[in-house]
Amino acid sequence: MTETDSLSDALKAISVSTELIEEELKPHLDTLLSALLEKKKGAAVEIAGSGILPSLAQALRRRSGLTCQVALLVAEMAREAAVREPCIAAGLVTALLPHLNSDNPEMLLNTGRAIGRICFDSSAQQDQLVQSGVIPRLVSIMREYPENDPLVNVCLLALCNLADMDSTREALTDQGVAEVLTFQLKRAPDAERRHVILEVLGSLGESDTLKLQFAESGVPEALSEMIGGLQGGSDPHDLCSIKIASNLIVSLLLGDESMQKCFGEGSGLVYQDVLSWLQSSNTQLQLSGALAIANFARNDSNCIKMLDLGVVPHILTLLEQHVDEGDVSVQHAGLSALRNLAIPATNKVRMLEDGVTERIKTLLRSDMPPVQFKLLGTLRMMVDGQEEAATVLGRDAVLLARVMEWCDAKDHAGVRGEANRLLAALIRHSRNPEVIHAVTKADGVRHLISMASSEHVIMQNEALVALAIASAVDIESVQAPFREAELVPTLQKMLDDPAGAVEVKFSALGLICSLANSDQPASHMSSFPSSSHEMTSHDFYFS
Repeated sequence: MTETDSLSDALKAISVSTELIEEELKPHLDTLLSALLEKKKGAAVEIAGSGILPSLAQALRRRSGLTCQVALLVAEMAREAAVREPCIAAGLVTALLPHLNSDNPEMLLNTGRAIGRICFDSSAQQDQLVQSGVIPRLVSIMREYPENDPLVNVCLLALCNLADMDSTREALTDQGVAEVLTFQLKRAPDAERRHVILEVLGSLGESDTLKLQFAESGVPEALSEMIGGLQGGSDPHDLCSIKIASNLIVSLLLGDESMQKCFGEGSGLVYQDVLSWLQSSNTQLQLSGALAIANFARNDSNCIKMLDLGVVPHILTLLEQHVDEGDVSVQHAGLSALRNLAIPATNKVRMLEDGVTERIKTLLRSDMPPVQFKLLGTLRMMVDGQEEAATVLGRDAVLLARVMEWCDAKDHAGVRGEANRLLAALIRHSRNPEVIHAVTKADGVRHLISMASSEHVIMQNEALVALAIASAVDIESVQAPFREAELVPTLQKMLDDPAGAVEVKFSALGLICSLANSDQPASHMSSFPSSSHEMTSHDFYFS
């Protein structure tokens, strides 16, 4: 008898059986299982199409001595995508679910594999699994059998497949999943297992509740420890693990409470490891380190503490390593960290004294828009409220020339906007005649006038305030560009615009007052209707 005949006879015998007698069915099930385990072509499809699937579901419900074998048969059959829908239609999933409560590890393994394969690409079935309470059971199985690698692997793969669902995350909030996953991460035998665990952690970490649980349960420390153990090697799988784990730590730091827990007032293990990443030769760790520092620097207290602990020189050294043909992402992340650190006023003074602006100006030669954008924002933050810094930078001809180029950036609105905002900030915070003269000489006034018509209210205000200061401090320098740009008619339109923002109109009136009070107002104001608006100088506030 050929294998095909044997398989056909077994299917026929099962399909005509009405009593499902164990002794009679077992040899036929053995035949089917042998065909599947030997990878006989078309065996799974033939079995599914034979009409015996309801009988298999019935055998599972009866909990006989055949149950474990039937579960294995279904698991092997469900390797074939074509048979999964018929398995669902025959009720095999609902028949299998109760067996997840078995105390037999082999039964749990076969059942888990069968359910996982049948529901692999069915979102409806996955949702039903979660609703049926399978998530807590998966965690408890891993807790009961932590050293059973095949069974743990089945549970991890199931969680990985379900972890993107909000209902899964909700079901895990009180299951202590962080401790279970941390334990398995520490004993993971290979990169494949590590990656599954990391993927589960990443998906579950999207929940703020679980994110905090992870931080409190030592997940970031376990990830950092894993990274430390893999550093220095060249195995691509290990490098991949480092990348996933370091990205995951950065993600976990997005939660305020979890971030503060990892920071530990600057003495936290994760924070200390992050500092070492900045000095690593691994570009991925450099990137994650800079991003992590930017995340730690989300409140003034942390920023001041990090400056005390000497983080800035590490970031500057990192940036200098990537100036010429370096990694754009690292430069962008490093500048993000510096910008956040510069937000507290006390930090600005100290960073300026340490020569931060001079060192990051080396990035002016970058041709990469993301770096240009972040550099401009960082410089703007550095001069905010800092007269001396704004004066020094505002008189720097090389800096101004580059900023003028970026003010004309046609292909990157973000760079163009940040360049204009930096230009306005140099005037607003310096109020210095030399800066105004230098900006005018570089043709910057034209850009500020254009910025005053921006669609963004904050940019309009910044430009109008800068222009008002410039006209009050040095009207002669700005007189010609004002006339060429037809500034007064532009201001008239702003005041007449019924949809214009009130604060913009106030700033426009402030500029008009500045022009009216200058020594040479006539050439500017002759075209402005005297009855348009009442102007009172005490209503205007300049930043």
